Amino acid sequence: MKVSLDWLKEYIDIDLKPNVLAEKIARTAVEIEEVSQSVEDMSGVVVGKVLSVEPHPDSDHMVITQIDINEDEPVQIVTGAPNVAVNQLVILAKHNAKIANGKKIKKGKLRGVTSNGMLAALQEIGFDDKIAPKDFEAGIWVFDENEQVKPGDDAFKVLGMRDWILETGITPNRADMLSMNGTAYEVGAMLKQKPRLPKVEINETSELETKNLLKISADEELAPKYMVRIVDNVEIKDSPLWLQKKLWNAGMRPINNVVDATNYAMLVFGQPLHAFDYDQIKSNELIVRLSKEAETLKTLDSIERVLRPNQDIVVTDGETPLMLAGVMGGASTEVTSESTRIILEAAVFNSHYVRATARRHDLHSEASQRFERGVNWDDTEKTLNFAAQLIAEIANGNVTKGVLTANNVIKKPVKVTVSLDRINKVLGLSLTKDNVLAIFNQLGFLTELNNNEFEVTIPNRRWDISISADLIEEVARIYGYDNIPSTLPSGRPTVGKLSYKQRVIRSSRHLLEGLGLSQAISYGLTTEDKAKMFSFNANAHVTKLNYPMTQERTTTRMSLITGLLDDIAYNNARKQFNIALYEQGRVFYRTTDDARPTEIEHIAGAISGKLSNDNWHTNQLNVDFYAIKGVVETYLKHFDFKAKISFKPTKDFLQMHPGRTAAIFIGEHFVGIVGQVHPLVAQQFKIKETYVFELDLQQLLTLKKKDREYKVISKFPSITRDIAILVDENIEHATIKHLIDKNGGKQLVDITLFDVYSGKNVLPGKKSMAYTLTYQDVNKTLIDEEVNKAFDKVVKVLINELDAEIR
Repeated sequence: MKVSLDWLKEYIDIDLKPNVLAEKIARTAVEIEEVSQSVEDMSGVVVGKVLSVEPHPDSDHMVITQIDINEDEPVQIVTGAPNVAVNQLVILAKHNAKIANGKKIKKGKLRGVTSNGMLAALQEIGFDDKIAPKDFEAGIWVFDENEQVKPGDDAFKVLGMRDWILETGITPNRADMLSMNGTAYEVGAMLKQKPRLPKVEINETSELETKNLLKISADEELAPKYMVRIVDNVEIKDSPLWLQKKLWNAGMRPINNVVDATNYAMLVFGQPLHAFDYDQIKSNELIVRLSKEAETLKTLDSIERVLRPNQDIVVTDGETPLMLAGVMGGASTEVTSESTRIILEAAVFNSHYVRATARRHDLHSEASQRFERGVNWDDTEKTLNFAAQLIAEIANGNVTKGVLTANNVIKKPVKVTVSLDRINKVLGLSLTKDNVLAIFNQLGFLTELNNNEFEVTIPNRRWDISISADLIEEVARIYGYDNIPSTLPSGRPTVGKLSYKQRVIRSSRHLLEGLGLSQAISYGLTTEDKAKMFSFNANAHVTKLNYPMTQERTTTRMSLITGLLDDIAYNNARKQFNIALYEQGRVFYRTTDDARPTEIEHIAGAISGKLSNDNWHTNQLNVDFYAIKGVVETYLKHFDFKAKISFKPTKDFLQMHPGRTAAIFIGEHFVGIVGQVHPLVAQQFKIKETYVFELDLQQLLTLKKKDREYKVISKFPSITRDIAILVDENIEHATIKHLIDKNGGKQLVDITLFDVYSGKNVLPGKKSMAYTLTYQDVNKTLIDEEVNKAFDKVVKVLINELDAEIR
């Protein structure tokens, strides 16, 4: 926000230099992006009065003027300005004057006639087209005859160009400083002054009652506060110079006295307003609702916008949308020179909808900027009255009787408690009760002291404060960060080394990269819908940000997989289809909406496309379930767990393919999932067939591991036995392997499944599975009798436990 120093001085007595004040604000409140004066190094520009206008003898479009600038003789100026006339007060750049872009004005002859300077438009003395009230083609700037301006006055001072402008970089939590009142409170707290706020007095001079002229209604969820006033018999014209100066120094273009009054009120209070031409609303009714199917609206920027059903808040006349609520008005009810009766609207619109609408339509306005971040609920009606009275004064209007209110939800002030001991402990200070009370008083916070605790009532203008930590920050700011003593940390030095967790994370990265996966780093923030996907805890609550920067980053993630799918989609969109990625990072769970989120280390991977391409001796190999399962098995074997690693089919994860997904267990502990992303989810992310895994790395770190021991490699030959069995088709390989391993004896060193068959010559509901069992001893050569004995035991167990048939 651009803050005029001269305007700020109307609130507070300031005797600091602009740069000093800017530094104080930057150290205490918000960043200062620029401190500037629009006059810069320009000079020699004064106010002049046109005494005469004579045709140029050798030109059809030029005239010869005599200008009074309060010197001994009038100044002769030759100009081609189309709007110059006798008795006008104009801007004159004298001989040797320096104007915008370093241009110097010299006297000379134009078509043989001497000209001792130049009559100027605002753009020629440094005004940007975006804020200049008149287009350059309209001619020179002419002061209103009612302004307190006289010949010879410094034009730069008259136009407010010698004013210093402090441009503040407002963070989302300090939206209160998007107003002069809020900025005055803040600067007043720094300088230990109470700001002089503008008084709001309304004089209802019309005999008409507002309720008899208009009906309004609004959904409370969309507009918890919605109220209007009507100003009758207005005369639309240019605003007085004092008002125009305030607007263009704030970076806004003056339009007319009514629109300017609403913008001025917004700058004062931070509460956006909107003015409708009453006569253009045929139904005499305003209804706030969500947009409907196939609705369009031509906004004030002359763009026809297609509204999205149930996504944009609109103000309607009962049928037709008249404005995008909280963002921009519609052209159909724009205040023009023909308008005589004005409806003034003040509201608090749902910030979620306003933010989404502004982003969707790429329409970020001064109003949307404030509604997105929040406005002071206490000032809605006050701002409405302030603007209505101002319009009545500068547009000669009459305010009708009464405020028409659809909704007026009241917010009770927040009360926050913090102890003196807590403040001093956190800040490392030794403040007294009086010190802290004085700071809260500077901030304008009503405070009660109970023993050693401060109960602070937070005014609604500071909606960023809700917990004790916020109050401690306020104390630190006003006390001065520079005044807080700095100390070096003390303690015994320790030998630097990686912790066990750090070593595991680092080795995990090396291992997965060795398996062909590349590291990805995704955002920890995502949408609420994506945050819930692939979550290990279906009952966990999401963690939302109070002030998200974008709609795509509103919620902390509860799984790493969605980030990897976004990465794959990004690559697919750029014709890269063979992707293998992994990510190690934290996910965030909450047991209740009020609980603090728990951070848990996870590791995940995603593979899509082909493992290998066609070449002269190998056919292409596509990614499948067993490829991703092999990655997981290799990774988990690296930990050397005491308990067995097992994979069990699961349908508990709706975002995973129900027939190609397994839950991963270490003993009885669930540690993750592996499988194919459900085709419908893949379609949602606009990706091809993709296989993923995700593991609870934090749990893997805590599970018991084997003590690693050296084992002698046997120098004696091994003996193998093959066995083919017929079992029910729902019996898992893991179950069979577990029984063989458990009963195969100490010499059983390997179990390999080499064939699975079902179909012809196999009974329905059955499948044939063939295994190779390998026996070996490290101390001797095995004999057939020993192996046969162990093998027969395996056969017997399979028959008894699984009702298997030996083939």
